[in-house]
Amino acid sequence: METAYKQGENKFHPDSNELLSLFEAMVEHHYVHNGEVRIHYAVAGEGPLLVLLHGFPDYWLGWWQVMADLCIDHRVLAMDLRGYNLSDQPADVQAYSPSDLVGDVCTVIAHQGAKNATVIGHDWGGFLAWHTAMDAPDFVNRLVVLNMPHPWAIARELATNDQQRVASEYVGLFRKPLSHTQISLSRLGAWVTDPVYKIRHDQAMTASSLEAMLHYYRLNWPIEPYQPRTDTPPAVQVPTLLIHGLADSYALPAGLNDVWQWVDNKVTIQTLPRAGHFMQH
Repeated sequence: METAYKQGENKFHPDSNELLSLFEAMVEHHYVHNGEVRIHYAVAGEGPLLVLLHGFPDYWLGWWQVMADLCIDHRVLAMDLRGYNLSDQPADVQAYSPSDLVGDVCTVIAHQGAKNATVIGHDWGGFLAWHTAMDAPDFVNRLVVLNMPHPWAIARELATNDQQRVASEYVGLFRKPLSHTQISLSRLGAWVTDPVYKIRHDQAMTASSLEAMLHYYRLNWPIEPYQPRTDTPPAVQVPTLLIHGLADSYALPAGLNDVWQWVDNKVTIQTLPRAGHFMQH
């Protein structure tokens, strides 16, 4: 498949079951423990290590087209975050703290025998990517975040931006103790437009714990009354690329403002006017 892709004989079309199946067959699957929590990840290719972190509600295979491109000259690794698909799904909300989630990423990088990696995250995976760069800087050599403002920018926007508060109203439902009993599988996959991927996505969501998935919101999202954070986060020390779809109705682009105050290195911002929230798809 890789040779055919290099020669332009095949392209990775998202509506092609054959190509998606071929990609699935070429990846390696691994498991590693961070304490008592077992994390699943898939990896393909050889070269500098890239670590891909999905968001809600998705799983490792959501990166497949990105992986298929980049594994030509990189070792590309996509995790199932804890709570999702083949990774363990602790029931305790405290198991989804930034320190535990960052530990998952560092454990996976070390399991590959690497000192560090380029960490790429989308949505909650972007939140985790930010925190890995801030809290475990030795494990990150470059940072890429898709459609997720810096955690301190999230708090600022919720406190000061009426439009962002409206865009985030759905979080109120997600934070309720029994909300996982009120959200259907069809809702989790309503954003998926590729019928071939949707079959796999539905299977992965069925294998996941919706309660665990919502613990990310219950523990890590700012609580009302919203206030800007007054503490100073650790500065991100590595080159940082932010890619943001301007048609995202959940994470508004105002969250990108002043991000350079939290990054002590080069910051590049790439905006795509017609891209929505799930831009890697």
